[in-house]
Amino acid sequence: MAFLLGNDGRNDDVLAAFRRYHDYVESQKEVFPPSAYALATSNWYFNPDDHRSPHDGWLEACSLSETSAGERGEERTLTLRVRILGAYQDGHIEISYPRVFSYTLAAIDGMNGHCDWRFDEFRVSDRGRLIHEIEWRGIRDTARWTIEASDLEFNWIPTVS
Repeated sequence: MAFLLGNDGRNDDVLAAFRRYHDYVESQKEVFPPSAYALATSNWYFNPDDHRSPHDGWLEACSLSETSAGERGEERTLTLRVRILGAYQDGHIEISYPRVFSYTLAAIDGMNGHCDWRFDEFRVSDRGRLIHEIEWRGIRDTARWTIEASDLEFNWIPTVS
């Protein structure tokens, strides 16, 4: 169930959608992956006035890698990294998912790229894994990503002037 994304009725009452989402995150505190929980409950991550917030940021890079271990390299692990230019163009956001179990990166209309990181939310799957769903939008929806991972790492890199 989505709380903040476009198809959930959020546009009817944004404040109520964020209250429902906050209540959900708090109710899952014991099983939420720690870094995702810290972001979801921070006072800045969902605040578009905060320069570290991904809201309205632009995708610069997305890379998927598959590392191996074991005698024959048979133990495989997926890692996904995303680099976003912040909405104020004064820094970059890097999000890394060190262990990815599944992902869907769907471009609905990529004619002008992904456009803006509109909304995202963190949820917990029935298996206790992080689900991070991201909605990209320009004049209309451009892409929808869903990533199921162990957790994530978030890094804000301010531009040095």
